[in-house]
Amino acid sequence: MPAHEKLNYVEYPARDLEATKRFFGKAFGWSFEDYGPDYAAFSDQGLDGGFYRSGLAARVGQGSALLVFYSRQLEETLAGVTAAGGEIVKPIFSFPGGRRFHFTEPSGNEFAVWSDPET
Repeated sequence: MPAHEKLNYVEYPARDLEATKRFFGKAFGWSFEDYGPDYAAFSDQGLDGGFYRSGLAARVGQGSALLVFYSRQLEETLAGVTAAGGEIVKPIFSFPGGRRFHFTEPSGNEFAVWSDPET
């Protein structure tokens, strides 16, 4: 049961819904449930959500919120993102508490992946 007044769901635009689904399936092992030709939902990924067909894209530089994945193996995740067709828009960099990179998926939405500091 969803927790009262807690974040529960996120929705993102998708210029190319099929390419976005293929990317997340290949890069992160996601599966989708289609609700008609213009919406695809995902679940069990930390936060449930979906992609809706739209000419827009969510980018941090345009004021969008940034969803951030966690990885125990940052370089391997980066390799998987690029192999799946993602574009790295900020290479791995350090920040207080860890390291991360930013990428866009085929519909142009920006996401990030962070990891603990190198030990």
